[in-house]
Amino acid sequence: MNKQRALSLVKPHLTETRYLHTERVVETALELAARFHVDPEKAMLASAFHDYCKYRELEDMRQIIAQHEQLPNHLLDYHHELWHGPVASILVETELGIKDADIQSAIYWHTTGHAKMTDLEKIVYLADYIEPGRVIPGIDHVRRLAAYDLDHAVFLACKNAVGFLVSKSRKVYPETLNLYNDLVDQI
Repeated sequence: MNKQRALSLVKPHLTETRYLHTERVVETALELAARFHVDPEKAMLASAFHDYCKYRELEDMRQIIAQHEQLPNHLLDYHHELWHGPVASILVETELGIKDADIQSAIYWHTTGHAKMTDLEKIVYLADYIEPGRVIPGIDHVRRLAAYDLDHAVFLACKNAVGFLVSKSRKVYPETLNLYNDLVDQI
């Protein structure tokens, strides 16, 4: 599937603002994939569909999480903003026929991350964070690191996300902490 086809399939599921974000994530992911020698087609597809379920009805996502054994039920104990990646990892297969485990995994983990992420997973996670339309405190430093050090850039993006959640007294998903702990030993 080419980029135009992928974007045309995701567009009806997104707001105009989110679609423009997705276009920027795709371009950022392609740049990162070239820089860090990751399959560009997989990076394009995973980034194109990373927010495929962003605007699904919460009750529909809740049911999908409860019904699919590959999705942990404890996900429902965390903010619903975390649900769309895991749900999309299932629905891109059932609705779009994307059966590539690497792509599905990158979609699944793009919001939370996890320990021992693949480079493809890191690229989608990071591209979603640093795409040019994002305005986040500290993002310029992450963007500079992404020019040459994928792990350090992912670590800083994760650290910023955890710090934000803690500053708001919100729960931090355990796999996000696992990502942080995994990378703090490597950086």
